[in-house]
Amino acid sequence: MTRCAQPGCTGTIEEGYCDLCGTAESSPPPALASAPVVTQPVSRSVSSPVSSGRSRAGVLATIADLPAVPARDPAGAVMSNPEVPEDKRYCANPACGQKVGRSRQGRPGLTDGFCPHCRTAFSFTPKLDKDDLVAGQYRVLGCLAHGGLGWIYLAADENLDGMWVVLKGLLNTNDAEALAAAEAERKFLTTVDHPNIVKILNFQRSAGLGYIVMEYVGGQSLHELRRQGPLPLREALLYGREILQAFGYLHEHGLVYCDLKPANVIRVGKRLKLIDLGAVQPVGSPPGTSWATVGYHAPELETHSSSVTSDLYTVARTLAVLAIPGFSPAANGRAAPLPEDCGHPSFTRLLRKATATDPADRFQSAWEMEEQLVGVLREVSAVEDGVPYPAPSTLFGPERTAVGTALWEGDDQVVFGRLDPETVADKLPVPLVDPADPAAGALAGLLGRDGKELIDQLATMTPTPETKLMRARLLAEGGAAETPIALNELSRELPGDWRVTWYRGVLALATRQADLAVSMFDLCLSELPGEQAPKLALAYALECAGKQAAPWYESVWRTDHSYVSAAFGLARTGKMGVLDQVPPTSSYRVAAQVALAASVVRRPDLSGLAAADLVGATGRLANLADLDPRRRDLLTAELLGHALVWLATNSPPPDLKLADAPFTEPGLRRRLESIFRKLAVAAETRQERHALIDQANAVRPRTWL
Repeated sequence: MTRCAQPGCTGTIEEGYCDLCGTAESSPPPALASAPVVTQPVSRSVSSPVSSGRSRAGVLATIADLPAVPARDPAGAVMSNPEVPEDKRYCANPACGQKVGRSRQGRPGLTDGFCPHCRTAFSFTPKLDKDDLVAGQYRVLGCLAHGGLGWIYLAADENLDGMWVVLKGLLNTNDAEALAAAEAERKFLTTVDHPNIVKILNFQRSAGLGYIVMEYVGGQSLHELRRQGPLPLREALLYGREILQAFGYLHEHGLVYCDLKPANVIRVGKRLKLIDLGAVQPVGSPPGTSWATVGYHAPELETHSSSVTSDLYTVARTLAVLAIPGFSPAANGRAAPLPEDCGHPSFTRLLRKATATDPADRFQSAWEMEEQLVGVLREVSAVEDGVPYPAPSTLFGPERTAVGTALWEGDDQVVFGRLDPETVADKLPVPLVDPADPAAGALAGLLGRDGKELIDQLATMTPTPETKLMRARLLAEGGAAETPIALNELSRELPGDWRVTWYRGVLALATRQADLAVSMFDLCLSELPGEQAPKLALAYALECAGKQAAPWYESVWRTDHSYVSAAFGLARTGKMGVLDQVPPTSSYRVAAQVALAASVVRRPDLSGLAAADLVGATGRLANLADLDPRRRDLLTAELLGHALVWLATNSPPPDLKLADAPFTEPGLRRRLESIFRKLAVAAETRQERHALIDQANAVRPRTWL
């Protein structure tokens, strides 16, 4: 393990780059110079796939598995002409906010002066020059950038061998509000300890002005990365996950970030950091006091306090800007609406949930949004990598039993029959019980042979939200007439609880109202865009309604092979080959192989059938050790019967065998006869025995004896 050579950096070299600052291993330590040293940035894509040398831990990769972004040479990042563009100069008086410092009649705008509308003083001039020494410790090299609340300077800490630091002062030194915001930032940053949030090192004054001293984060902002083109969705979601973890930390400490946008997030090395925390304020601060950027901030901030939900709104808008081609967050000074299609169905629903007009309809915590974002990330990763990314859900139990796996009986041209909505209603994954509910322990111990018995047991328990929800589920699965009353009561007691909508969907299936079930499960999916269970339920409902269900079955199966019903659902749409992907360890492996064998001959037209198809189908049955012998014989007989029909117009290769019999008419007839007589011996009734003997006599080869 090699230490990073940069002064003050405690990172280690991985794959040629520091895992903390992102500097290349061969880069020399930056030195103080009389003039900025400009170096060429290392050319390395941040979007291309890379082998990190580590296996994906748990569910999927993290940002650490993306290629490192090389840190830019700090000295080369200094602005040669530090100016605030005229189009960004506004009066600092909140009651005014008019344009100031603008050009007129060919004369450049003033950088210092008074607002012509309200006479409030303004100053957009940097207060530190090159080689200024702040607090006898920090040697200024120049300005790095300017932001909404202040100039940002690059300096070297002469007490720590020239370690690069950032000094942040005020953009408009006469703005009392900006001064207060800077003070708040200083106090907050001294307590922050999170890997995704920039660290404060010190706070000093020079010439009567205050400066926050922060660690130098020398990577690229997400704004700079986005200027190169839309980011791959998986990469953008990985950034979103890191941001949400930082937001979760802030929210747990009663604070909101308020002003998230791509320019305020820096990617350095293999890490992501939030910078510019000047807008951070306590949850519930007075309306109108939060700093916001048009196109990113929640619409209610003009009249309501900043909140967790308004913070999460900015995360969604930031992700939209990063990942959606051609999307601009604002137009003509107003927020632009999200496109109808944001590039991926689940991603679109995630964004719409987080940016709902009513804050109550949004995600209510960073952890809740992160959980759904990770679910979307699994889907996207499964598509890109061609492998599933399963993970246990914290909201739903596992699939109770696969639906629609049995072969259709009575029609030799159909593999599967129509899906029965009542059966589906009784087999859907079950929402998990809230462990904080007083009755959670007792509900886990409930046992019963049927819904009626469980409902009787629930009646003896103290009513709680979870006991009422379980009763509603049991009633819905049985299609009971009193279910709507129970659900209406729960809707009043638990406003906005998605489980009430889920059980309305279950009831709709149980009462054969497939179209209503589609709308209910679609609503659930919009609430839980990263969950697989609502997608599976929606696919069931669409199939029962006679509508296109394949895309949802495909999404579920591609992401998580534990939902075997999704594979059979795809097979019912004609994509039989997917059944070969049912894992050998699955209890439905036999059913999948049986269906594949039957599908060879269960078709309206045998003209496209080849001898190899028939041989492969019988061989598939022969290799199923767990298949019931009688079931194997019946299916083999079905294949042999179709093979006889095929022989009437086709000729197989010589010496070919089918089910251990010569692939000739006499050979197949003898094999069929032996199977029917074997089945007749084990028949359970006289009527069945006679029918099998008749079939044996009907297929046996004609002889003179």
